[in-house]
Amino acid sequence: MTAKWSSLRSFSVMSSDTSRDGVEAAQDKPPVEEKLVNHGIEEKIPNPAVEEKIPNESAVAAVTPGSGSDTDEVLRGPNGEEYPTKEELDTLRRVKGPINWIIYTIAFVELCERFAYYGTTAVFVNFISEPLPPGSTTGAGGTDLQAGALNKGQQASTGLVLFNNFWSYVMPLLGGWISDTYLGKYKTIHMAVLLAMLGHIILIVSALPPVLANPNGALGCFSIGLIFFGIGVGFFKANISPMIAEQYERQQPRAIIKVLDSGERVVVDPVLTISVIYMRYYFFINVGSLVGSIAMVYAEKYVGFWLSFVLPTALFIFCPFLLLAFKNKYTRNPPTGSVLGKAIGLIGLSMRGRWSLNPITTIKNMREPGFFERVKPSNIPEAERPVWMTFDDNWVDEVRRGWKACSVFLWFPLYWLAYNQLNGNLVSQASTMILKGVPNDVVNNLDPIALLIFIPIVDKFIYPALRRAHINLTPIKKVTLGFALSTVSMVVAAVIQHYIYMQSPCREISGYGYIDGCRDALGLPADAPESAYKPPLTVWIQTPAYITIAFAEICSSITGLEYAFTKAPKNMRGFITGVFWFSQAFSAAISQAFVPLAVDPYLVWLYVTIAILSALGGVGFWFNFAKLDREEEALNALPDSLFKGSRNQGEDFAALEAQKAEQEKIRHAQGLDKNPVIDS
Repeated sequence: MTAKWSSLRSFSVMSSDTSRDGVEAAQDKPPVEEKLVNHGIEEKIPNPAVEEKIPNESAVAAVTPGSGSDTDEVLRGPNGEEYPTKEELDTLRRVKGPINWIIYTIAFVELCERFAYYGTTAVFVNFISEPLPPGSTTGAGGTDLQAGALNKGQQASTGLVLFNNFWSYVMPLLGGWISDTYLGKYKTIHMAVLLAMLGHIILIVSALPPVLANPNGALGCFSIGLIFFGIGVGFFKANISPMIAEQYERQQPRAIIKVLDSGERVVVDPVLTISVIYMRYYFFINVGSLVGSIAMVYAEKYVGFWLSFVLPTALFIFCPFLLLAFKNKYTRNPPTGSVLGKAIGLIGLSMRGRWSLNPITTIKNMREPGFFERVKPSNIPEAERPVWMTFDDNWVDEVRRGWKACSVFLWFPLYWLAYNQLNGNLVSQASTMILKGVPNDVVNNLDPIALLIFIPIVDKFIYPALRRAHINLTPIKKVTLGFALSTVSMVVAAVIQHYIYMQSPCREISGYGYIDGCRDALGLPADAPESAYKPPLTVWIQTPAYITIAFAEICSSITGLEYAFTKAPKNMRGFITGVFWFSQAFSAAISQAFVPLAVDPYLVWLYVTIAILSALGGVGFWFNFAKLDREEEALNALPDSLFKGSRNQGEDFAALEAQKAEQEKIRHAQGLDKNPVIDS
């Protein structure tokens, strides 16, 4: 062990008389002589010229009585910024900080990637399930005919679409780990673009007219393309969202006080600002999704599937060039080496002697109080510590917080079940109603349209109004609301499906629940008007289902990204974001169990079952995490660990110890060291 790591290990031996959140009470420490250092990412300890900016003792004002803190001075940063007291955190209105323009360049890169992804996947259902229209070699059906290519049916299309969802969202686990350990987020994103580009090219080949002439061969080529396509998408998703938030984190790492022109004192909250950044980031996602999906659906319908795959690929090429153009302006945190093994080792060490063949007993042992407290270095004699325990107590707190985030994400597959219907069964449902020339796979763009309308309204009006009313809509509350909204969307879909069955012209011939092949059952020609073989229901009655799913995304999907970033250890953000996206992969795997229901006459039961699961998931989610919800402030204010990872060993530990003491002083002034984090 190097001398530097010996220094870190010796520093990690602290008093065992700690609060349950693992932070030693600052009132037991002597006053810190140094003024506070703004500890942003990659920021070094100030030189003497910078230190001259730090207010001296005579410039520090007294904290007003009743602040909730027993310190007698205002806490300030190196440039005179004032940190809020406990009373100010509890009572002052919170506002977002300024958002640097460089953040929007990363958001635009995501827009291009989402254009490519959704523009490509929007046509998957028709490409797989529908036959080539009469006289067409490209799959284009024109105004009157249904676009199609492989003629494999709804079950095949549902299965392959779900596989693509699964594969694309399991790959973020690997992509996040690679970026945390070896490449960093910036380089991993470039690798992701190259892999996804290869997948796009193979998909283009599968849609060329000579290949479509052999549907089985085209399907095989298409499936190989999905493999590379999904790897690239997964690597990209694990890293682009944490990278965008890290640009702001460097700018303002902690909450400060600001006096508005009106004279109102407010708290500029970095966590709130990151939440706003992710709202706007999601807006960019849906601009790309909307434009890509609509444009490619019309390309499919009037030109052919090959064009639907070529145009997204062409735009995707711009991603690496845009990233290279602003490379020197980005915060590009380096990889830290493998820390995942240490995190897993902590859990294994705490579970020693507590494993059970009964899974309920094992889960109960994992949730018992003090689970992480007992494996902190300060609570283990140095001679008994494993050789891999080269971190401090604060990193254990960060791992515990990340573990809690992963526990939250375990419930997300039930939420994603409803969302997964957007690009599969709801598209097929649309094809059974009156379209009047509108492609059936363009209707699901009501979801991104609703998001583009309501994200600014929620961002600019609804959330600020709630904050002015001192209503704190925490992440756990938002996700619970998202479960409720996804339940409503599936109830709407079930009702629509029921009326499709009830009013189908084929009902008298085939019976309730049989609409597939209705035109043939009625003996109608291929060019018969759709009103002759479809129920008299306009496709736009699906609008409420899509709007409620959109609101569920605002509440749950955006919040999940925010939660992954703010709760993960700083050297595990890529991996924890991957865990969040893996919840969607797991949901896609669960959805495979519902494929037998994705046919007539069981579609009503499909939507009802998913609605029930979403409702039960929301209830279970709230009862599991209502207690954790009350600790949101303390979770966000944990002091930074000295442990950066195995690659970052050239640290100035004396300076880092001073920063740690300063963070604890701030936590004490804000009363957060008296609000222990739940450890169960």
